[in-house]
Amino acid sequence: MKLTTQEAAQCLDIPMGTIERWIRQGRIPVQKSGEDYTFRQSVLKQWAEAHSLSFSVPKKVPKPRQNSRPASLLSTMERGGMFHDVAGDNVEDVLRSAVGRISFLSRDAEEELHERLLEREQLISTGIGRGIAVPHPRTPLSEGIEQSAIVTCFLEKPVDFRAVDDRPVFVMFILLSTSTKTHLHLLSRLSFCLRDKAFVAFLKTSPNTDEFFLKIADFEKKNFD
Repeated sequence: MKLTTQEAAQCLDIPMGTIERWIRQGRIPVQKSGEDYTFRQSVLKQWAEAHSLSFSVPKKVPKPRQNSRPASLLSTMERGGMFHDVAGDNVEDVLRSAVGRISFLSRDAEEELHERLLEREQLISTGIGRGIAVPHPRTPLSEGIEQSAIVTCFLEKPVDFRAVDDRPVFVMFILLSTSTKTHLHLLSRLSFCLRDKAFVAFLKTSPNTDEFFLKIADFEKKNFD
């Protein structure tokens, strides 16, 4: 039986970031097919036993019934929360500071998220211009979250993200999704807001939490209802 990278991480009970690092370092038996990696379950189990690691195949559980109504931008952003004065002199530091403020993540999930956000930035900057960045992992975290969230972070000082317009970033939105479908839906709505010049001007005022969520609710009602 073949396992995906995420399934292998679940069997070994380790973060996705750790198993991806082991793949790069050649420390774990893996097969590559095109751009994807797969693991033979029997081989991975033997390797785990040889390295004194636990190995168990998670029981498959029925997927929860999806609500026919897509997640609202407001509820997703309220769930993620808003933070001011996120410290850091560079991308790695501000991402570390921001991830550390996300209360619903375990320590292992924090480490995985920070590593995967950095890998995403190394692949291509999430600085979309106008002083805004939208960091996000390319796939859901191995330690799944119950609901999608967008974490809003106003930086203590602007940071160079190698953005498309070379402007330093003053605010970033960390997008965490439960599925690819939800990710694309939320990214589309968020991008619509961030293309609006008046909304970007509002962000530059560094609004408080109440002002910010009222603005999101009003914007969403006018444009998406």
